[in-house]
Amino acid sequence: MSKKLNPQLQHNIREDAYCETHLEPPQLFCDNDQVTLCGKCFQSQEHKSHVVYGIQEAAENYRKLFQEILNTLRMKLDVAKNILTDEQERMRVIQEEEQNFKTMIESEYSMQFRLLSEENELNFLRLHRYQCDSNIRGVSLNHLNRFATELEEKSQEMLQRLHYLGRENMNKLKESEVKISEQLCSLQRITSELKNKCAESALTLLQNARYYLERSESLLLQCLEPARITDLSSCQVRGMNPMLPVLQRHITLDPETVHPCLVLSEDLRRVRVGNIQQGVLCHPGRLDFSATVMGLESFTSGRHYWEVDVEKATRWQLGISEDSADRKGNMPEASKVLLTGSLMGTNYTFWVFPPLKKVCLRKQMLKVGVFLDYEYGQISFYNVTERSLVYNFSSLTFQGALRPIFSLCIPNGDMNSDSLTISLPRVPS
Repeated sequence: MSKKLNPQLQHNIREDAYCETHLEPPQLFCDNDQVTLCGKCFQSQEHKSHVVYGIQEAAENYRKLFQEILNTLRMKLDVAKNILTDEQERMRVIQEEEQNFKTMIESEYSMQFRLLSEENELNFLRLHRYQCDSNIRGVSLNHLNRFATELEEKSQEMLQRLHYLGRENMNKLKESEVKISEQLCSLQRITSELKNKCAESALTLLQNARYYLERSESLLLQCLEPARITDLSSCQVRGMNPMLPVLQRHITLDPETVHPCLVLSEDLRRVRVGNIQQGVLCHPGRLDFSATVMGLESFTSGRHYWEVDVEKATRWQLGISEDSADRKGNMPEASKVLLTGSLMGTNYTFWVFPPLKKVCLRKQMLKVGVFLDYEYGQISFYNVTERSLVYNFSSLTFQGALRPIFSLCIPNGDMNSDSLTISLPRVPS
């Protein structure tokens, strides 16, 4: 009887090999013991209950199995390559995202400090009109310093947390890169070996066949998945500056810029989707936010804040636009700064522009606050209900007048009742 093949044996079985026991050429293959048999070996009691095939039939069975596994391995190889590329891209993105959050945190707290400083100065001037107490300015400065210290502590705490999470995410991504790279090498190696195996002659193919089969299946069972990293939105600035309501403006909608699909309320504070006109092109599968109306008010200086109720809109855009639109509210994309909210199934997604970036928020926003600081080139969007910063743009360069912009998505076929409502100022502007 022929000897059982060692899984680690690397030399080929010669085509003219003979059974060492009976000195006859092998004609059969025992699948249980993974050995070749001659006719006399097959008649022995040892292989009586085993699964035995002819050499060619056994080789073809394994060749088919190897080909099937090769197809699956190639697909997994493509998945591994894609994951590896994605992980490397995520490392680049996470660094950009961390820097972006750092800039937002610093600019938001700088803005809050500026507003508090001005509020403090205004309060001092009001008091100074009625009494000339030399201690007043000292008390006022102490008050300002206390707030400045609190803001600095909050800012540093948030920045430290951001740095910690950014470093933790980067370490996870690097570990994932190493792991996926190792799996990729193993998949490439076994794929090459199986490809060569399929091209071998029957006897050579059967050598260590089960070993290659089990090794391939083991690799296929290995899980390929990207690293799970922490969302940096947990580092978003909480709380809104108490001066914002003081800066809140009475914003109304400009009827001369309203899109034909939109209907304005009589008080020009509410816009809703109306009848879709024949000439309006709706593109299936694409969100069309061309249904736009601009605010009647325009700004060429100063600080301004307004709030918009978005609870009754499933797909909306809010922001600022240069006053270069035509009478139908059409304008070049480059002249706009936007926040977009969209309900997809049961999930809300939020985006800012430019450039187009996804904003991670866990639930629907009911009211959005928009803040403009013309001189400092800052535009901020707030979740008024949660009293938190959604996103801000800083160091922008404005040219000419800016106007608020409001958009609703043109529905694809089915009508909807989406609407946006501008809130009245909480204090006189």
